[in-house]
Amino acid sequence: MAEEEFTDINGNSISLDCQTHSAFCREFTVTSPKLSLRKVMVYTCFIWLFAYAVFFFTENTAVLSSAIILTLVGMMIHIHFVKVDHETLLIIGSLGVQLSSSYASGRESTIFIEMSKLKDIVINEAVYMVNMPFSPVTLVHDGHFDQETVQNNHPCMFPPQHSIIYYLCILIKDPTDPETVASVVPLFQVRSSCCCSIAKAK
Repeated sequence: MAEEEFTDINGNSISLDCQTHSAFCREFTVTSPKLSLRKVMVYTCFIWLFAYAVFFFTENTAVLSSAIILTLVGMMIHIHFVKVDHETLLIIGSLGVQLSSSYASGRESTIFIEMSKLKDIVINEAVYMVNMPFSPVTLVHDGHFDQETVQNNHPCMFPPQHSIIYYLCILIKDPTDPETVASVVPLFQVRSSCCCSIAKAK
């Protein structure tokens, strides 16, 4: 199956690659964009400039040292535990399901769930809330915007807007009662409509 392009809930481009190794073995790989060096530099410069401004008024060198340490620690945590480069879902009909995640630092995490413990793979639905800012304006009689009114008004917020997002989950059986769901395990950290394509293909 050819690689397909999707977008996540933040508008970032991701790709889905599906491979069929046999009638009982299928592999799905979701690839996210690489870590943006430009964003890292912008955030780092903003934090260090803010720290330098505080140091300029307080003359406390501990502010600069703390900013450097916090930036480095935050960057390491982000690339080691948060930023996922790609995730792979391997479904083997006779054995189980394996989910592998590769992070920006090179760290890999693998989870394997035996088929006997798996009740079902479902699409979970959630509501994603977002606030939309806007600036109130006043129209004059000739149909043009009153620029002075635009500049004097403060930005306001629309009522929270929502969008529906979907993500794949594995339902784990309760060992004591196979008809009961003991836990729910999300399959991918990326939230996107690509999970619908995976569910149809599985």
